[in-house]
Amino acid sequence: MTLVSDEQAQPASLDRTTPLAGKVAVVTGGSRGIGFAIARLFVNLGANVLIVSRRESSLATAVQAIRTTMPATGTIDYCVGAADQQDAARTAVSRAVHEMGGLDILVNNAGTNPYFGPLTGLTRDQADKTTAVNLYAPLLWAQVAWEEAMSKHGGVILNISSEGAFAVQTNIAWYNATKAALLHLTRHLAVSFAPTVRVNAIAPGVIKTDMSRELWVDQENRIASSLPMGRLGEPEDIAEAAAFLCSESASWITGQTLVVDGGALVTPVD
Repeated sequence: MTLVSDEQAQPASLDRTTPLAGKVAVVTGGSRGIGFAIARLFVNLGANVLIVSRRESSLATAVQAIRTTMPATGTIDYCVGAADQQDAARTAVSRAVHEMGGLDILVNNAGTNPYFGPLTGLTRDQADKTTAVNLYAPLLWAQVAWEEAMSKHGGVILNISSEGAFAVQTNIAWYNATKAALLHLTRHLAVSFAPTVRVNAIAPGVIKTDMSRELWVDQENRIASSLPMGRLGEPEDIAEAAAFLCSESASWITGQTLVVDGGALVTPVD
C-alpha cells in the first residue's frame, strides 16, 4: 500500500472570491431569468461571459444592467441568435474563442414551452419547437463547443433541466418530457467527453421567472407554504448552484443532476 501525507492528499488551493477568474463562458438564453442571473454571477466571480438570445434589445438591456455593477475582473458581451440554429451556435462559439480568448464553460440554459395544457391538445409544431430548443439545442451547442475548443483544452458544460423531469404535471407534460430526456443526454455527453470535459445538469423547481409565471403567479403563497424551505426559488438560487458546478470545487463531479427545488421532491404527500 502506498501512503500519502495529509498535505499531498489535499486538493489544489482554490480562489473562493473569484473562482471563475479568467474563464470564458457562453450562456444561452442569457438575457433574462435564470440565464441572466447566471451570467451576472459569473461575471462577478471573474468570468468573461457571452450571453446569447434571439432579441438584440433584450440582450443589450441585460448587458448594460450587468455592466453597471460588475467588477473590473469580469466582462460581459452578447451575441444574437436562436438556440436551435447551428449558425447561431457556431457564431457565438467562434466569437468566444477568437475574441474572448477561448471557451471554458458552456451553459445550455435556453428553453421554451409554447404550449400549456393537456397532451391531447399538443400540436406537432409545438412539440417540434419544444424538442428543438430544450433537447436538440443543448446537443448542438455541446457539439460545437467540443469541436471548436473543448476537445483541445477541456471545459465544463452545464445543462439547465427542470424538476419537472421527475414529476407528472399534466399541463406541461411535453416540456417535462424534453427536460427528462435532457438529463439522459447529460449522462451520455459526460461519458463521451470525459475525462477533459465535465457535463452536469441542474433541475430547478418553481423559480420566479416570466417563463414560469403560469405555474406560480396566482398561487405563490400556497406553493411556498407547501415547500420545506417555505418560499419559491429565485434565479439567483440557480446561479449559485451553477457557479459551483462550473468551478474547480466540482472538479470530480460529472454526469450528475443537482436538484434545486426548495425541497419539493421530498415533500410528503399525505
